[in-house]
Amino acid sequence: MRLACLLLLSSAAAFSQPFSFGIKGGLPMTDFVDAANNQNFTSAAYTNRYIIGPTVELRLPFGLGVEFDALYRHFGYSTTGILAGPTTTVIATSATGGAWEFPLLAKYRFPGKFFRPFVDAGVSWDRLSGLTQSVRGAVANSSFSELTKDTSTGFVIGGGIDVKVLVIHLSPEIRYTRWGSGHFTDPLGIITSKQNQAEFLVGITF
Repeated sequence: MRLACLLLLSSAAAFSQPFSFGIKGGLPMTDFVDAANNQNFTSAAYTNRYIIGPTVELRLPFGLGVEFDALYRHFGYSTTGILAGPTTTVIATSATGGAWEFPLLAKYRFPGKFFRPFVDAGVSWDRLSGLTQSVRGAVANSSFSELTKDTSTGFVIGGGIDVKVLVIHLSPEIRYTRWGSGHFTDPLGIITSKQNQAEFLVGITF
């Protein structure tokens, strides 16, 4: 009985796959929001050129794996314009915020010793955080009138190369996400969310 238990434990240890942990960071290849101009308003948007967060992966046999990330980015936008009426009103709006992205991906690594190309695909959840806005010259209820929802769900595909250096895995990757809905829909058509997202990421895992 004791020998059978030892054999069972040994078999389980032999076939169990370790988790890898690390950090993933990179650069957005698309802006988080679009900014347009019209006859009365001008606008500008920016996305800070970094994405960063923790990553964890369960490595399975036959080159398979399951990865989960928590990635953060920062963005902002501003608008300036004139509202016509009994009196001319100049409106200036500026907003900043962050977005947390939570991709859950199935991954396949092609055979290789030190360089292993891979592809991945899955779903992602996005949530806005830390939203702040300042409005000058407008009525109080105009604050964040363009915000429609603070969460979204999308489909993710990507591909890259897993490079093993001693005990460290370096994984540069290009990833594309198609979001099912946007966060912002400006009544004036100036500020809108991008539903197509591309990013270049590099993972460092142990």
